Amino acid sequence: MNFRLCALLGFGGLLPGGSVLAAPPLSFAGDIRPLLEKYCWDCHGDGMDKGGLSLDPYESEADLVAARKKWEGILFNIDNWLMPPADKEQPTAEERKLLVRWIDDTVFPVDPANPDPGRVTVRRLNKTEYNNTVRDLLGVTIRPADQFPDDDSGYGFDNIGDVLAMPPVLVERYLTAADAVLNAAVAPEPVTLTVAADGLTAEENAGAADGPVFRLWSNGEAGFTHTFTMEAPYRLRARVYAEQAGDEPARVSLRVGDEAVQTFDVTATAAEPQSVEAMVMVKPGVRKIGAAFINDHVEEGRDRNLYVMGIELHGPVWDGNTPLPETHRRLFVQDPGTDGTEAATRKVLEAFAHRAYRRPVRPEELAKLVSLAARRQQAGDDWTQAVKVAMKAALVSPSFLYRIEWQQDPADAGQVVDLSDFALASRLSYFLWSTMPDDRLLALAQRGELRPNLAAEIRRMLADPKARELARNFGGQWLETRNLATSRPNRRMFSWDNELRTAMGRETEEFFHFLLTANRSVLEFLSAEYTFVNERLARHYGIEGVSGSDFQRVSLDPSRRRGLLTHASVLTVTSDPTRTSPVKRGKWVLENLLGTPPPPPPPNVPTLESAKELHGTLRQRLEQHRADPACANCHAMLDPIGFGFENFDATGAWRDLDDGQPVESAGRLTSGQEFSNAAELTTILLRDKSDQFVRTLAGKLLTFALGRGVEYYDKPALNEIVEKARKDDFAFHSLVIAIAESVPFQKRRGHGWAE
Repeated sequence: MNFRLCALLGFGGLLPGGSVLAAPPLSFAGDIRPLLEKYCWDCHGDGMDKGGLSLDPYESEADLVAARKKWEGILFNIDNWLMPPADKEQPTAEERKLLVRWIDDTVFPVDPANPDPGRVTVRRLNKTEYNNTVRDLLGVTIRPADQFPDDDSGYGFDNIGDVLAMPPVLVERYLTAADAVLNAAVAPEPVTLTVAADGLTAEENAGAADGPVFRLWSNGEAGFTHTFTMEAPYRLRARVYAEQAGDEPARVSLRVGDEAVQTFDVTATAAEPQSVEAMVMVKPGVRKIGAAFINDHVEEGRDRNLYVMGIELHGPVWDGNTPLPETHRRLFVQDPGTDGTEAATRKVLEAFAHRAYRRPVRPEELAKLVSLAARRQQAGDDWTQAVKVAMKAALVSPSFLYRIEWQQDPADAGQVVDLSDFALASRLSYFLWSTMPDDRLLALAQRGELRPNLAAEIRRMLADPKARELARNFGGQWLETRNLATSRPNRRMFSWDNELRTAMGRETEEFFHFLLTANRSVLEFLSAEYTFVNERLARHYGIEGVSGSDFQRVSLDPSRRRGLLTHASVLTVTSDPTRTSPVKRGKWVLENLLGTPPPPPPPNVPTLESAKELHGTLRQRLEQHRADPACANCHAMLDPIGFGFENFDATGAWRDLDDGQPVESAGRLTSGQEFSNAAELTTILLRDKSDQFVRTLAGKLLTFALGRGVEYYDKPALNEIVEKARKDDFAFHSLVIAIAESVPFQKRRGHGWAE
């Protein structure tokens, strides 16, 4: 490399005494255009516009910036060694690097001294975040958001503000969900429900209502159904009498659902009925409450029958033996008997809204909630029910449903401001846990101590079981393993069942979670010579000595499997139902691991199956397909990578033969590296493209953390994130901490209006 090129590429030179010579500034006319004329002009200059691209109009840097989209494509092709075509004279590696760097810096300029953190669209909680948030806010286990419409995705993730719309049906579902979660959390007031004989039902051949009684003439149950909102103790009582026959009295069993609570002898007569009662803990849901006749008997001239006059249900019965549920006590932090109803209402709602809104409640917001509860009491609601209505109002408020990064004072339009501590706490918790901040995060934010303790808090959060959500939600979308739910490999051609589907997804989740919690280097995503399997997946991989459904860590044969590239989950979602897809697998590597997604295919290009003129093996047909000039460039990137994984069938099982022919898994990257199988391809990625992989992973994590796409002005932040992680050998925690400390995560650009 000559001295000037060294300087231009940023290596500089040494002057006497060891000082560094600064790289001279580049110019389009003097440094860049000559390279374009040398390597590109035959097809794209002097009046030539092959592929619709002419470089003649570009005579200055301003011309390039004005055509940013066009030059983004040019940059992509040069950087990925797609242009010039292979049969043309090629730039040296140094010249190619120079072109890439100059175009990137010129067309996408940034000022590291004045970083732009970008602007995040105010966004609602997605389905996962909603379920997790009501779980942690109320302590409930129900998942109401499972009934919501599916969330749209952007940049590969379903938490992107620009695509999280609010369809009308979702507004209705929010109202229903608020009722459901509050009913599951707040203890209902005790009530007594009495159902007379004419309100009971039984199987037709067991009995029927007869005036004021329900007669059971054979074994069967008279009862009614009731919806229970939470697990609670209830008292069941039935008024009964019997007609006797045989050597034993009639017997009645009080039942909830299919379970007998308690059985009683019935010796009473119609003249003097008896009451039987029992206490029972009832689980939530629709349950049948009944009195069952269990010992029908008929003998000559006599018939044993049971008569039920009515059934009474009373409860919940909260007493010293069964205190109010923890979910209720969590919400109602004060009783009206302490300082009066209004003070208790205010204290309860302030504590609830503070956690629900994930920030301090403004006085006017609290006043509206307290006023609503007071009006409900005036309308006849008891205190608990009135406060519950106000809680529902909070749960359908934009402050709960949306992540609004509220500031005490509005920022001027374009002004860069620090996030408030509460907004930072929310960013952190939804990034790592997909849920609301816990009490510790909120307390640190309240005291203004979150930023000084950020790294320690992140390590605490990553050690929490809720950190599995990062593996499940981020990992499942980044690696596209969520798509396993809709994968349908042909069962006649491959070993496939739902047990294997579940195990595949679990392997990748366990692997991600281990790297995260053990703080391993993120390069182990590519290099790990171990994985996590249960018996079903081990059998699929041909691994012996694993039994049972529990997942355990096992060593791999690195000549066959290594890192997540050879996980069955990844190999399955990048295949077709009846065959592998080198194109899909190559695209997956380029897009998800190397951050170089190929452009979409040109319109009206036939699929491989529909192109009947193609023949031979899959590899041969793809090579014929690639001969089409419209397809050549992209397939030159995609196919070789995909071929590297041809030893794995459409479900990720190892194979040596494909349709009776030896598998060909060799390939050559556009950048020149050659490999003969997946193991060698992985080695190339680790040796030559590890920085590119880490930068791509950092960009994906930053996108997920921010809820917006990474833009060109995020380059300085990404550079800093990668360099910080490099100092700790790319340890996972260091990467996460560097993201949380970055300008885009810590700051925002103002809108110019109060939020």
